[in-house]
Parts: sequence; C-alpha cells; structure tokens
Amino acid sequence: MSTNFLPYALPEIGDDEIAEVVDTLKSGWITTGPKAKRFEHDFSAFLGDEGLHAIAVNSATAGLHLALEALGIGPGDEVITTTHTFTATAEVVRYLGADVKLVDIDPATLNIAPALVEAAITARTKAIIPVHYAGLAADMPALLDIARRHGLKVVEDAAHALPSTSGGALVGTLASDATVFSFYANKTITTGEGGMLVTRDAALAQRAKVMRLHGMNRDAFDRFTAKVPSWYYEVVAPGFKYNLTDIAAALGIHQLKKARAFQQRRAQIAALYDQAFAGLPLITPPLPPAGQTHAWHLYALRLADGAGVERDRFIERLFDAGIGCSVHYIPLHLQPYWRDRYALAAADFPHSQHAFERTLSLPIYTRMTGTDVERVTAAVRAALGR
Repeated sequence: MSTNFLPYALPEIGDDEIAEVVDTLKSGWITTGPKAKRFEHDFSAFLGDEGLHAIAVNSATAGLHLALEALGIGPGDEVITTTHTFTATAEVVRYLGADVKLVDIDPATLNIAPALVEAAITARTKAIIPVHYAGLAADMPALLDIARRHGLKVVEDAAHALPSTSGGALVGTLASDATVFSFYANKTITTGEGGMLVTRDAALAQRAKVMRLHGMNRDAFDRFTAKVPSWYYEVVAPGFKYNLTDIAAALGIHQLKKARAFQQRRAQIAALYDQAFAGLPLITPPLPPAGQTHAWHLYALRLADGAGVERDRFIERLFDAGIGCSVHYIPLHLQPYWRDRYALAAADFPHSQHAFERTLSLPIYTRMTGTDVERVTAAVRAALGR
C-alpha cells in the first residue's frame, strides 16, 4: 500500500469550532445546556421555518427512535423502509417491538421505490422511513401522497441530507411527521457524534424532549440555572439517555454556518469526478432534478457490466494505490439478523443486490485538494486497467 494514504473521510474543523469548544470548557457547563439550546435555535433558523421544533440528540439513531416512540409505534405495528441503508434505520423499529418491512430501491437513484412501498402496505403498517441516499432526496411527493392516502406517519432518515432539497424545499421542512439528521464524524457537518430531530408537531417535540433525558419533565439546565430553588422534577416515563452535550453542540454551531459552503465544495468534487469518469465503464451517481440540491454526503460509484473487474478487487487496487474508500451499503437483506428474522433472500431485492455488488464510495470531503481529487481519478483509471 502507498505510504501516502488518502483517507476515505476527514472532518474540517476550524478555529471557530475550536474556540467555541474552549469557551464551553471554560464556562463550566459541558453537558446539555446553553450551547445545545443555541444549536437547536440556529438549526431551526437555518431551515427557515419558524414552525419547526429542533431537538438536539446524541445520534441520528436516537432521533429516529425518539420520533417513532413519540408517534406511538409499538408491538404489532409494521414500519416500511429500504433494504439499502445502514441498520440504524431499521433497528429503531425493533427497539419498540414493531416489525420492519423492507422494500427494494429505484435502480437509478438507489432511493426507496414508492411503488414498492405502496405494495408493501398491510393493515399493520403504521409508518414509512424514507432514506435520502447519499444526499439525493427520495421521491418525497410520491411518498407523502402514499402516506396521506393510507393514513401513515412519515419519519425521514436524513442522515445524508443536509442541505438537500426536494421540490425546492429543504429536507427538514417537508410535510413529514419528523426528520432526523446525523452529525457523525463523516457527515456533511459534524459534532463528532450527534443528531437533530426536527418536527412541526409540538406534542411530538415535547415527548421527544422528555424521553431524550430519562423521561424527566425538566432538564438539568432548566433546574440548575433557575433563580429560585427548583430542584424538583418528576419522571413521567421510562426515558432514554439521548441528550447532546454542549461540547458537541459547540462544534455544531459553527459547522452549521459552513454547511452551504461545504455542500458547494462537495458538489465541485462530484463534478470533477463525473468529468474524469466520462467514457469509462462506470455508472456515476445520479444528479438531482434541475433546481434541486444534492448534499453529496457520498459519491457512490458503480462498476458497469464492461468494467472487467469485480468490485472487491477494484477496492483492493484502490487501497494498494493509497486511496481509502467504503461501501454503502451491505443491504439489510444480507445481514444475518434481518435475513434470518424475516426470511429474506437477495432475489427479493434485485436492484439493491445489483447495486451492492458493483458499488463503492470514493472520498468526497471538503479538505480534499485538487491534487487529492486527481490522485483518486488516476487510481480509478488504473484500477480499471486504463
């Protein structure tokens, strides 16, 4: 392997983030407090909708769990989602004792296929979890229409989708019941670990706030900063430990300010890749519809039938050339738990299976230089024998 290794992903942390974290450490308030509240406020303002509630959590997984719990999903219910996702999307359904119904993807976009969602609905179906794969918005108009006609809830897994748009509107402002973003280390903005649950439903937001911290009806910041003794609280439900710390929120405050610039740089890198790979036996990621924004969390490249090399060998060649890459995703229908619990077979999900066998994700992050991009494109050409 090359000694000059280009990693698959790196966060871009600047002086503003560092100074905010230092300020937090010096303040004496390092768990959920004023910085987390500020981050929530800033996030709602970024989305530009005064009717939204933003609830900061310690992961997108936590946010999805809280949203479904607040919507009353439980034993006997079914929730439909895509097989072409990370297990977190589905596992939160099982946390609540409900069942998951997996469906295949659109072969062009790799997003959940609305027609297959509708075909999978049963009397037990209570919700849909669309995933905005790689940062390209799913077909939300079709999915929301299906949900409306069948009386289903919609919780968007927007882990990849800041700041993606659908129909000219930012993901997070659509007519779904809740949207959940991720701020994991390799996402479009990061707090190291973290997420944000966004909803217009005041009751859902209140339930999520209570459940994210042990089911207490008052959080520590409210109790410990009151001007009169206010130590009393009540546990009104068996909640969870899902709060975001102020240390993490301090990063998010400044990462959020850079979100659009980060997206523009990612889009530039994606365009350079598209140009470099033209004419090669490769399928480049689908572009968004005209006027829409792709977050470009991932650049998921597919080997065409004439590539002359299998995906796994292709990845090995890139690694030998010092290029980090990954695979998004090993579909859920291939994972032992989901496969065995629901008796799933690859033949049930032909589009996801076909994509999985040919897809790899190339480095795409804001700290990449032009030289880095050229290294990747040269390594791809060499791995193809070109």
